[in-house]
Amino acid sequence: MRFTDLRLAEPILRAVAAAGYTNPSPIQAQTIPHTLEGRDVLGCAQTGTGKTAAFALPVLDALFRDTPKPHGRRIPRCLVLCPTRELASQIGESFDEYGRHTGLKHVTIFGGVGQRPQVEAIKRGLDVIIATPGRLMDLMNQGLIDLREITTLILDEADRMLDMGFIPDIRRITKKLPPNRQTLLFSATMPKQIRKLAHDLLTNPVTIEVAAQSTTADRIAQRLYHIPKKQKTALLAHLLLTESVSRAIVFSRTKHGCDRIVRQLRRYSVPAEAIHGNKSQNQRTRSLDRFRSGKAHVLIATDIASRGIDVDDVSHVFNYDMSNDPESYVHRIGRTARAGASGIAISFCDESEASQLRAIQRLIRLDIPLAATPTDLPEPTKKTPANPTQKPRKPKGEGHGGAPQPTQSEGEKTNKKKRSRRRRGQRGASKSGGSAHESHGQHAPGKKPPRRGGNKPNNGPGRRRGKR
Repeated sequence: MRFTDLRLAEPILRAVAAAGYTNPSPIQAQTIPHTLEGRDVLGCAQTGTGKTAAFALPVLDALFRDTPKPHGRRIPRCLVLCPTRELASQIGESFDEYGRHTGLKHVTIFGGVGQRPQVEAIKRGLDVIIATPGRLMDLMNQGLIDLREITTLILDEADRMLDMGFIPDIRRITKKLPPNRQTLLFSATMPKQIRKLAHDLLTNPVTIEVAAQSTTADRIAQRLYHIPKKQKTALLAHLLLTESVSRAIVFSRTKHGCDRIVRQLRRYSVPAEAIHGNKSQNQRTRSLDRFRSGKAHVLIATDIASRGIDVDDVSHVFNYDMSNDPESYVHRIGRTARAGASGIAISFCDESEASQLRAIQRLIRLDIPLAATPTDLPEPTKKTPANPTQKPRKPKGEGHGGAPQPTQSEGEKTNKKKRSRRRRGQRGASKSGGSAHESHGQHAPGKKPPRRGGNKPNNGPGRRRGKR
């Protein structure tokens, strides 16, 4: 089947051809015809299978054919909900690419940035809203967005929105939408909660599952290392330096773990970028841009932040920490071997992660091949401070010239303290207006030495300061 057989509008077919696509992927070939007919769709497919184009192309076709009235401001007619800012940006880029000849407008709405540009885009009028649930709820509560004309609702990466606790927000948002609408729900996995959500939101949907949830791509070569936790970074640096790695994504279980791995890799002269929820939007965008452009060929990410990373030519995926959720393992390694390419997935497992490994192998019904740990792991070549811009401190006992200074005896230290106290006393006497004799620690003849602590004012007999 070719895209020309799907009865899409000519401007959309022209954009698809310009992007270099001729044949739809399985999820696209099955989803697009049903979506064009107005059916609700429940789609389950692994990452990298083309889910975004599967809903973007038919939605753009329907909106283009249903041209809004020439007079008046455009009102949103399609709402796309997704879990992360990166995924929202990726979906927005797809709508830009496929809808460039249609004249349709869209906006991406997410947190971490100021809302003013987003609100101004809404006021100017648009056709498609691509949003994360949290920021969309903020704008709805402020009365800045109108969803009464939505005809199509799309939920992308629904399982990850479940993990992030967005399901209550999704239910609140859907209550504000017209009941007579088309709904499409896509997810990499289908836990019970997602099936219940689909049952509540979809009407007589077409179920499309292009691959079993527990299967991994055949083009991914998997490998496992049993290694102590303290040696994981050394093994990671060894593999990054010795194997043909064009781009690599390293998965850490925690946000702080991502930053720690980046710092440790610098000690092995391996540059890397980190992306996680504690990073600002500008930092995350900058890290992704450096990764896409090849300026940094290693990206350290958490499971949640990795959703929406659409980068081709990822040759390796490293599971630095074994995933607590076995289904996330399938999603992780699906970041490689995209668009028909092959890839390598390498996992590090220490003693504390044996139960996670058993759960993963039970889910994928495969014993991941075990590899021998190299005996010549590299040693750190340099120590880099946590802040790359911070200058390293000089060792104790070194002067400006770098030569070690002689140590002081206890007697010399005591004399130095006495001289310091004497100088402080002299400075205090000078400030109090003493004579030249007083400035040198002596009092003038015929005068009593000043009391310690300076002259205190006399408040009079029987009176206490601060009280009447």
